[in-house]
Amino acid sequence: MPHPVIDANRDLGLITLADPARRPIAGAILQDDYDMDSPWHHHDMHQLQYAFEGAMELEDEFSRHLLPRSLAGWVPAGTRHRNSLHRIRSVSVLLAPECVPDAGAGIRILRVSPLMQAMMAEAIRWKLDQPHDATGSAFFAAFALLCREWITDQAPLTLPITNDPLLRAALAFVRSDPDSQMNAAARAAGLSERSLRRRCMAQLGMGWDEYRRRARLLSAIEALTETDHSISRITADAGFESQSAFARAFRELIGQSPRAFRAQSRR
Repeated sequence: MPHPVIDANRDLGLITLADPARRPIAGAILQDDYDMDSPWHHHDMHQLQYAFEGAMELEDEFSRHLLPRSLAGWVPAGTRHRNSLHRIRSVSVLLAPECVPDAGAGIRILRVSPLMQAMMAEAIRWKLDQPHDATGSAFFAAFALLCREWITDQAPLTLPITNDPLLRAALAFVRSDPDSQMNAAARAAGLSERSLRRRCMAQLGMGWDEYRRRARLLSAIEALTETDHSISRITADAGFESQSAFARAFRELIGQSPRAFRAQSRR
């Protein structure tokens, strides 16, 4: 049967995801089968969303972000948001507000450490709609304490997204091939280079060159955190002409060298 058409501009209000009278104070929801562009909604629990492969999109009233494997999205309880998930391996961990009292306001995009990635994967053992055993209760007590640290380490690099289908096509092209040139991305999207530049500035608040630079650096961040590839290989794969150019761009936006970032991300 075809999936029902959902109006992504609707506001569904509060979605509890599990019976508040029966659910534990924390739990996970596996999202592998989700294939949707959700309407606006909010939860009465904090939410940490992460994609183990591919990427999801997350939006609040102030910004829209693409979340590849190196980034997670923190959504405090009560925050109006919507997301886009299309059959990617992903998970959402929800925690009662008292688990993280100082949750902040609005979505935060977080850098994913190996520990966070491992904890998100392990959380799947305990579903939100099921009671916890002693191990599960201890696990989420530790998870909540770690969240208080994780949400202070916001990612220095995010990629804005857009609803414009032509611009989305051009942005997807450069993310898939960070070494590509503007004329190739424009051609893939059926746009002129001038139109592509104008749409980037109007809808993303940044120029094409800046978006491509961020896409290259985000590709490099994924390689630095998830592979043992050499810095020289990562430089070439991300489309930088030299290691010095890569290191300079990385330090300008991230605030540290690629080697220092890799060492910190693996602690």
